[in-house]
Amino acid sequence: MASLATAAVFVWLGMVLAISFLEAPLKFRAPGVTLALGLGIGRLVFRALNACEVVLAAVVLSAVLVSHQAAPVLTASLATAAVLAIQLVFVRPALTRRSDQVLAGSDGPRSHAHYVYVALEMVKVVALLIAGTLLLN
Repeated sequence: MASLATAAVFVWLGMVLAISFLEAPLKFRAPGVTLALGLGIGRLVFRALNACEVVLAAVVLSAVLVSHQAAPVLTASLATAAVLAIQLVFVRPALTRRSDQVLAGSDGPRSHAHYVYVALEMVKVVALLIAGTLLLN
């Protein structure tokens, strides 16, 4: 079970790095991608990513608990899942509201939710790295 947790942690880490820190910023630089198109793509991609993350969090936490990992592994895994929960419950709805406004043509005040989401992604990456490293040892 520890090997399953390790694999799931590193798959999760790879997905977050590839999508949040590579795909998301690059899509707006592609020729012909408008703000509306980029937002639409981003919403679909992040909805899929978050669904995969929920599954991976369940796999990691289950495998860590079943294999009776040490407290630091459990703590790092729980921290990662908690960050994901905060993103899904508090930050994603704010991002959705803002993108709805932009897509409807509103040019109101910018939301800081995107910066919060990115900061939480960085925390999640660190927590995944810690959990993965501890699982390897």
